[in-house]
Amino acid sequence: MKFTQSCMRLRSRGGAVVHDLLVIPIAWLGAIWLRFNLGSIREEYLDQALHVLPALVVVLGLSFLYFGMYRGVWRLASLPDFIRILKAVFIGVCLCIVVTFALTRMTHVSRSSFLFFGGLLIVLLSTPRFTYRWVKDRHFHPTHSRQALVVGAGRGGEMLTRTLLAEPSYGYRPIGFVDDDPEKIGRDVYGLRVFGHCGQIPEIVGSTGTDVVIVAMPSATAVQMRKIVEFCERSGVPTRTIPNAADFTFDDAVPGKLRPVTIEDLLDRKTVRFDWSRIRGELIGRSVLVTGGGGSIGSELCRQIAHLDPSRLIVADTSEFNLYRIERELRDARRNLSISIMLADVCDAVAIERVFERHHPDIVFHTAAYKHVPMLESQTREAVRVNVLGTHTMAHAAARHATDRFVLISSDKAVNPANVMGASKRLAEKVCRAVQETSPSTRFIAVRFGNVLDSTGSVVPLFREQIARGGPVTVTDRNMERYFMTIHEACQLVMSSAVIGKGGETFVLDMGEPMRILYLAEQMIRLSGKIPGEDIAIEFIGARPGEKYSEDLAHSTEPLSPTSHEKIHLARQQSVEPAGFEARLADLRKACEAFDEPALERTIAQLVPEHLGASTTHTVEQAIPIDRARR
Repeated sequence: MKFTQSCMRLRSRGGAVVHDLLVIPIAWLGAIWLRFNLGSIREEYLDQALHVLPALVVVLGLSFLYFGMYRGVWRLASLPDFIRILKAVFIGVCLCIVVTFALTRMTHVSRSSFLFFGGLLIVLLSTPRFTYRWVKDRHFHPTHSRQALVVGAGRGGEMLTRTLLAEPSYGYRPIGFVDDDPEKIGRDVYGLRVFGHCGQIPEIVGSTGTDVVIVAMPSATAVQMRKIVEFCERSGVPTRTIPNAADFTFDDAVPGKLRPVTIEDLLDRKTVRFDWSRIRGELIGRSVLVTGGGGSIGSELCRQIAHLDPSRLIVADTSEFNLYRIERELRDARRNLSISIMLADVCDAVAIERVFERHHPDIVFHTAAYKHVPMLESQTREAVRVNVLGTHTMAHAAARHATDRFVLISSDKAVNPANVMGASKRLAEKVCRAVQETSPSTRFIAVRFGNVLDSTGSVVPLFREQIARGGPVTVTDRNMERYFMTIHEACQLVMSSAVIGKGGETFVLDMGEPMRILYLAEQMIRLSGKIPGEDIAIEFIGARPGEKYSEDLAHSTEPLSPTSHEKIHLARQQSVEPAGFEARLADLRKACEAFDEPALERTIAQLVPEHLGASTTHTVEQAIPIDRARR
C-alpha cells in the first residue's frame, strides 16, 4: 500500500514537472510573438529565441525546484503556492536575462519580451493549478454527500470547509455559513455565502435542503452553544460539532473528528488551561497508587497519569471486571508503562500494607468510596466501613511508609451533610487532617467537588438508558439542582491540587453555576432528536432519602481563599485533635464489627454535629455558594 501511494505521488509530481517545463517554451515564444504585436516574427529574432530556449528551460526549471513548487499539491493549491510561483518566476526571469546576455549580448533579443515572458509564465503556471482545484472542489462530490450548513464563518469554519472541499470522500459538501457577525452576513467565505445569523438556521435549512448542521465554533461559550443547539433542533436535521478551543488544531477540522453535540458542550464551563509541565514534573518517574482505579474518577485519573510517565502505576480496586478493563486499556495505550494491578479492599489493612511494602508509592490518589446517596441511607455500616475506616487504613499506611502525598477525593455532600454518604465524606476529610497532625512528612490533601457528568451511578447514564427505552425520564423535583463538571476537568484539577498542596488542606474546585436536573433531562432528550413531553415523557418522582434540593461546596465557617490556580480554592479548616478523634474512630470500628448501626449513627452525630439527619428537603442557610464564599 505504501509503495503504491509513493508511486502515485511520484507520478503526480512528475506530471507537474513536465507540465511546467512545457510551459516555458510556450511562454517564451508567446512573449516574442507579443513583442511583434501578434504579427509575423522576424527570422533573426526567431532564430535567436530558439537558440537560447534550452538554456532558459534549464534556468527556470532549477528555479522552480529551488522555490519548492513541487512540494504543493494541485488539489490543494492556495495562496502560498501562488506566492512560490511569483518568486520562482521573478528570480528565474532575472537569471534568464543574465544568461541570454552572456550568450547573445542581447543581439536580436528584445528586452521587452522578458516582461511578456514573466507575465505569461505566471498565468500559464497558476491557472491550471487553481482551475484543477476549483473543478475538484465544485463538481466531484459523491452523489451520497450530505449537504452541510456550517455555523461559524471564523477560523474554525474556514478550516473545516477547506478540508471538506478538499476531500469529497468524507461525505460532506458545505453549501454555506451562518454567523452572528453582521459584517460577514451576505459575504462569501472560501467561495460560499454567509446566508444569515444563527436564529435563521431553521429557515435556511428548509430553503437549502441542508442534511446536517455543523457547529464550527471552537471558542463558543456554553450559553452560545445552548442557543445554537436550540435553533438546530428546530431545523429537524442532525447537528455535529468540532472540538473546543482548548484542544482545537488544524487536524481537528478533519470530519473524522466531528461528533454529536453532547451535554458537556452545554455546561457553563469556561476553558481551563493546565500547567501540564508542572504536573508532569511532579509525577514523572514517581510511583503512583490509585485506589478505586476501576471506577469513573479512578480510571480517568489512571488514563491521565499514564501519559505523564510515572515509574509505576498501581491500580487497586475490589471489582475484578473493572480492573481487567482498565488494565487492558492502559496496556494498549501505553505499552512501555509499568503497571501493577491489585485486587484489594481499602478496608483490608493486611492487603493495603502488602501493597505499600511491595510498591512504595510516592503519591496516592484515594478515590475508592461508596457514593450512591439513597442506597447508603440504609447502609450506614458499609458507608462508614469503606468511606471512613477505609480512608483511615489508607492514610495510616501512607504515613508509615513515608508516602510523599496522599490525595483524598471528597464531595460537595460533605458540606452540612443531609445524608450518610455526606457525613462519611466529612469524616474522611477529618481523618486526613488528624493523620496530618502526627505525620508531617506526608502531605495529606482533600479535594472537594460536585457531580461528575457520566460517572457511574450519576443521572446522565440513567437518563440515557431511559431515553433509549423511550421514556419516561424520571426527575426528582422541578427545582432540584446540582453542580456538574466533566470527568476530564475534574481529574485534571485533582492532579493540579496535588501539585500545589502543602499538606493539611481541603481544596474546593470551582464548579461554576449549578444546573437544574430538569434542564439536564430536557437537553438530553433534545440532543437525542426527541421532544421533551411529546416523544419522551418526564416523570417527577420526588426527592429520595438523603437528597437535598441543592448542594454547596463550602460552609460559612470555611472561608475560601484563592490559590495559584484560578479554579482551585482553599477552604480554611479547623484543626482536629488526633488522640480524641482516634478514640471516636475506634468506637466506629467496634460498632462496625458488631453491626450496631444505632451506635454508628450516635457516634456520627457526635463527630459530625452539622449532620442534618434524614431530612430530604432541607436547604442549609449557613452554607454558601462558592462565588459568594470567595467574596
